[in-house]
Amino acid sequence: MKIGELATASATPVETIRYYEREGLLPQPTRTASNYRVYEEQHLERLQFIRNCRGLQMSLDEVRELLRYKDEPAQDCAETVDKLLEAHIGHVALRIQELRGLEAQLIALRDRCRGTQDVEHCGILAGLAEPPAAPPVKHHLHVR
Repeated sequence: MKIGELATASATPVETIRYYEREGLLPQPTRTASNYRVYEEQHLERLQFIRNCRGLQMSLDEVRELLRYKDEPAQDCAETVDKLLEAHIGHVALRIQELRGLEAQLIALRDRCRGTQDVEHCGILAGLAEPPAAPPVKHHLHVR
């Protein structure tokens, strides 16, 4: 199939496919005598795998590592894939914590402006004009 057909079959923009090729995530397709790229079913399957990983907010490095494991299926899954996924879950948990903090800031900002008043006295706009508060200091407890 040509790149447009691969793009349609995978619901992936052509430029994204080319980007994944440049990044080494997708193998280079063979080319016709007229220099058109020719993609096979394996390209579609690999692209769908990449898209699923990206849909789970995995970084390109994580996807690259998962693809490396996928390409060497004799490895022990617990020592490789499970650890990678566990680390990604940790990143997601941290991001959720950060987003909850962001939500609290936005709610506090919204609460500065309850009721009808002119824009000149808007508590939200005044709050946005203030210097940002220092981020909270994270303390790590060390248990021995």
